[in-house]
Amino acid sequence: MSLSEKKVSLNSIPKPFLFVCVFLLTLAGFMIWDQVYWWNNRDDYSFGFLVPLFALYVLYERRSQIIGYLTRYHEESVEDSQESKDFLTQAINIFFIGVFTSGAILFFLGALIRIATTPQNPASLAIAIGFSMILLATAFIFSEETLDGSKLSIRERFSFMMLFLFPALIWLVSAPLVSVLETKVRVFLLTQVTIIVFSLMDFLGFAIERQGNVLVLPKGVVGVEEACSGIRSLTACIFAGSFLAAVYLKQFWKKVLLVLTAMLFAVITNLFRSAFLTLWAYFYGSEAINDHWVLPLIGDIGSVHDVMGFAVLGLTSVGLIMLLPIMNFSLSAYLNDSDTIKSEDSQQ
Repeated sequence: MSLSEKKVSLNSIPKPFLFVCVFLLTLAGFMIWDQVYWWNNRDDYSFGFLVPLFALYVLYERRSQIIGYLTRYHEESVEDSQESKDFLTQAINIFFIGVFTSGAILFFLGALIRIATTPQNPASLAIAIGFSMILLATAFIFSEETLDGSKLSIRERFSFMMLFLFPALIWLVSAPLVSVLETKVRVFLLTQVTIIVFSLMDFLGFAIERQGNVLVLPKGVVGVEEACSGIRSLTACIFAGSFLAAVYLKQFWKKVLLVLTAMLFAVITNLFRSAFLTLWAYFYGSEAINDHWVLPLIGDIGSVHDVMGFAVLGLTSVGLIMLLPIMNFSLSAYLNDSDTIKSEDSQQ
């Protein structure tokens, strides 16, 4: 009886695997401790508190697949022995050893900077990138042999590594970008939002003037500030899209497409938000966007500016959820089901 037919317990797991799990959990704990500072002090990264929970959920949801690979039994064959000696296989193994080493150097350099100084964007980003490289490389390297000592093929090891793609890369979204890069992204988004909103309102015939990132209206001016750049909703939507793709989609290209769609939704909804706030300021004055909306039975729900900010995140999330059935639709499966129903009806 193979291990795949047995219930896996701690006693049946080799000590090297347990050591690797403890090692990875220790690194993850340090990384979370580092990123908590940004989650507490940066509103645009407050979603980071959900990242550890969602990463654990994805691992829990894939636990049967992970255990299935680790307990998979393979008969010894000539092909397996030849594959283990194949030059390409050895080259791939060396490549991932290099990825692991590079990730470890990057992680510990970031950790040294973090311990020696105050929290810094480069240190947090280095820790996140290093952890991602370590986790993915470890998943590939240690899946060469299953728990019963048999060998997995290169393709199976890649498939096993892909199970950890979301738990490895999602930390890059919850970690802040390097200040220089983040500033360039914000300035670019700010400029594009201002230009598009101004062009739209000018095209519709509204009396408006643009002075840099300031829109001059008849009842005051509206400054397109950093919060209006859309980078906050962009990072949050990338996180939401990545989680939904990891849990509900199987094909890798569909996962990538959903994440790109989430980014597109974030940009479009932020443009809608900026245009709405500008129109609100046009008709009611520039100070009106800071007025609070009070609803019957609910009370104060926040300022117009904040409510619209949460609304665009909600619209994006709903849009992504509505896309899931479309992206999971399989025409071949639908046709096969239709043929099966027709054959059953004909038999009756």
